[in-house]
Amino acid sequence: MTTPPGHGTVRIGTATRLGTAAPSGDAVAVHVQEDGATAAAVVDGIGHTPRVASVAQLLATVMARVSARRGSLAGLLTGTELVADPGSGDEPEPDAVAVVATARPAADRIRVAWVGDCRAYAVEEGRLRRLTADHNLAEHLSLCGYTGEIPRQAARWVRTTVRSAAVATVSEAWTTSPLVVLTSDGVHDQVPHAVMEALALAHEDTPQALAEALVAAAGTGSDGVRDDATTIVIRRA
Repeated sequence: MTTPPGHGTVRIGTATRLGTAAPSGDAVAVHVQEDGATAAAVVDGIGHTPRVASVAQLLATVMARVSARRGSLAGLLTGTELVADPGSGDEPEPDAVAVVATARPAADRIRVAWVGDCRAYAVEEGRLRRLTADHNLAEHLSLCGYTGEIPRQAARWVRTTVRSAAVATVSEAWTTSPLVVLTSDGVHDQVPHAVMEALALAHEDTPQALAEALVAAAGTGSDGVRDDATTIVIRRA
């Protein structure tokens, strides 16, 4: 996918792979406005039910469309409004984590907003740099200076989700790098950073090839479970 002629070119690659449990809770969406503004969203729904999958795709679509118009923060918080009501006890509203990136033709940077443990990376000076910090207990303890052993389960305890997101809890970042990669945890939890970096450098001019390579590299965890794996690659000319 590319932006319309007459605007700064943005090329997009997307890839997703179903994990052990079906249906996939991951969803992707890309929206390009007439003026060339481009937004992309990766949403990782919490759970694996048809309703989770449906709501995750709705969230991704809404976030991408609003972000292209109003920016990544506004797009993510609009998604929050869709699931802010927790629903009934018999059928609670699904929740999710997400990352959104927006590229505008007149801007020299790509802006990112996120909640939870979806991530964004950028290739800067020949290295793959992580732009985001996971909103989970493990990351929180590390940022607070805790030096003791952090239980593995702490990485799965997400502290901020789409439903609970607010202006004060959504994190933002930006980069002037022409290449940004968005991932669900099924990719970055299973692919070592060094491998992700090598793939990004090998395929930095071909977004679709890079997206497919990252998803293909995501294996099965030590517990024998393979998570859904999803990637969007944004390449700005």
